[in-house]
Amino acid sequence: MDTITPDNLASIEFSLKWGKNGIKHEDRYYAQRVNFWRDILPPALAEKIMGASAGEHIAHAFAPGEVIPPASTQAIHPVAHARVEGRLSDGTACRPRYGRFYPRGILQGVSGVFRGNIEPFRCTAVAKSGIEADFNHPLADIDLMFEARICDVREKFEEHGGSLNDWAEQITTGPGMQARCNGEPTDFFASKAFDRGDPADDRLFYRQPRFVQHIDARAIETIQRLYARLIPEDSRVLDLMSSWTSHLPDSLKTRSVDGLGLNAEELAANQRLSRHVVQDLNRDTHLPFDDGAFDAAVCTVSVEYLTRPFDVFEEMARVLAPGGIFIVTFSNRWFPPKAIRVWTEIQPFERMGLVREYFSRSGRFAKLETFSSQGWPRPDDDKYAGQMLFSDPVFGVWGRRV
Repeated sequence: MDTITPDNLASIEFSLKWGKNGIKHEDRYYAQRVNFWRDILPPALAEKIMGASAGEHIAHAFAPGEVIPPASTQAIHPVAHARVEGRLSDGTACRPRYGRFYPRGILQGVSGVFRGNIEPFRCTAVAKSGIEADFNHPLADIDLMFEARICDVREKFEEHGGSLNDWAEQITTGPGMQARCNGEPTDFFASKAFDRGDPADDRLFYRQPRFVQHIDARAIETIQRLYARLIPEDSRVLDLMSSWTSHLPDSLKTRSVDGLGLNAEELAANQRLSRHVVQDLNRDTHLPFDDGAFDAAVCTVSVEYLTRPFDVFEEMARVLAPGGIFIVTFSNRWFPPKAIRVWTEIQPFERMGLVREYFSRSGRFAKLETFSSQGWPRPDDDKYAGQMLFSDPVFGVWGRRV
């Protein structure tokens, strides 16, 4: 059995686990080609990985400042509104909102910032005179647990030089954006936040069935594993905004699965469903089920289309039994005309924060957690293989009914 040495290559699934404001977060990153002679890993983690074999799990806890530089007041900049040059997708002026992330290039007169700079900053204060732009990493001053699952180990055939990967930097790019700033709700809900490119009746858009997968097979497998881990056996499950497939793993034994969606033909073709209901949640948010009717509920790659999410999440709390779990998963692909405006304007990891606010606004969910998975190679048989290197990322947020 091959073991990891400086002369090996390895595929490793890294997990970054952390907590903030009482919420647990796990962000996974699949590194397909780790070169131990050239690449950079946190020394304490690299030392533990040396000598490991495929199938082993390694973990190391890092104190604040060991991986991410500690927060500095020098990285916080007051900027007058007149020196913020952002534009939204429709060309209107962008005024940063509390807790949101924006590219640094929209700021004028800040040392070291150039037009076109896409590194993010967080808006940590808004006043009449201007904003506060925080350049600190969102994971600064947080305890971090790094885990590494060794997927395979292989020898290098030859070494000719080439790229160098700082895996800690790649793993921590994005994570942290889903957490609130100073424990306060993020201001996602500006006027027109729930506007859409196509405001017409959704029943017209979805009147034709679409018997296609909206994410690739690798992403589907990730979602199925997540559902298998979180949904208890013999559960009564609600598949919200369902279609012709429910993404529940075959191995998960359920008491029943009810589906609610927009297209009758798709729902009728879903062999996992015990019953189904055709309903447009953007017209009628009341769920046609009894209080406490379900032990678990899922909403898969659809939450971005809800124009009245607060009402829907209130209803979800009503139809879940106490302790029941509601799991929302999504990716970075959607039907552009029907996605709400704020969804299209924010960073991928921020979208977990947006969904978290849906859960929190109701006040009826606890034990919130978030999950992300990215970096896996795109399946060879996927229609976008050769055009897109990586599998569709998966993001998840869930909470339990109180």
